[in-house]
Amino acid sequence: MRGPGRRQAGGATATHHSTQLAAQYVGRDPSPEALAAVKKNLGFDQPLYTQYWQFIHGIFFGRTFHYGPDASHCDVPCFGYSFKTHLPVWPQITQRLPVTISLAVGAAVIRLVTGVGIGVLSALRRGSLFDRFSMTIALAGVSLPIFFTALVSLALFSYKWAIFPNLHYVPLTEDPVAWAKNLILPWVTLAFLYSALYARLTRAGTLETMGEDYIRTARAKGLRERRVVVRHGLRSALTPIVTIFGLDVGLLLGGAVLTETAFSLPGVGQYAVQAINENDLPKIMAVTTLAAFFIVVANLLVDILYVALDPRVRYK
Repeated sequence: MRGPGRRQAGGATATHHSTQLAAQYVGRDPSPEALAAVKKNLGFDQPLYTQYWQFIHGIFFGRTFHYGPDASHCDVPCFGYSFKTHLPVWPQITQRLPVTISLAVGAAVIRLVTGVGIGVLSALRRGSLFDRFSMTIALAGVSLPIFFTALVSLALFSYKWAIFPNLHYVPLTEDPVAWAKNLILPWVTLAFLYSALYARLTRAGTLETMGEDYIRTARAKGLRERRVVVRHGLRSALTPIVTIFGLDVGLLLGGAVLTETAFSLPGVGQYAVQAINENDLPKIMAVTTLAAFFIVVANLLVDILYVALDPRVRYK
């Protein structure tokens, strides 16, 4: 008796959730007939595995939605239509994607250059005043949440001192100078957290690598110290940094949620926040799938870069 009862309860729960989703698409106080029609048109009356297959099929081959006698074709990649605006989701994301890419790439360059540079200098000057000061700042950067540093940056540099007033996104094709000027503060704010982490990891990796036997051999051959550090030591120390960097870039391209929300940047991250607040399932699914895609691609590129960075790694 417990098995059938559980199946009935699970089916009732699924039906209740599909009814809620259909109600969001129809509007307030929908009639039972309108709810049933929307559930049928969107496929909510079908089993979950069928709905999942239709979702995957729509991404690669497109999908046709039937609304009574009318039909609407959703082009590839199809993530459905918004419950609130009734517009296709993918074109809305492509309009916002340049904002997220601009934010992610700029912050990635800053955090990689500053984090690795400070980490190497701290390792080479271990125990110095620079090492202690930089690691203290790095500890603060790792500890402070991004939404706190973003609000503090806005309060100081945008409102109090007005160094970057009236921040808003300007497309790169319209005005490259205004594009960079309006993104400097979000870049630095977003890069601060990751630069601190990269600096600590680079310092630890460099200290470990510089004590290896092949480093002593390179020095015994009479190579210049700069070449020993850059060509032999840094390449091996960067392997874990590249791993984390690939994951970070993938996540940021999927949507820098907190940074875009704090600085009111109309990117994919802000789009995801709006979708969650509105419980707009097609938007949420599209952003999640996009983020997963970027993470997979970033990990693939990281595996390829291993060979170029670390001579000890070889593909067979």
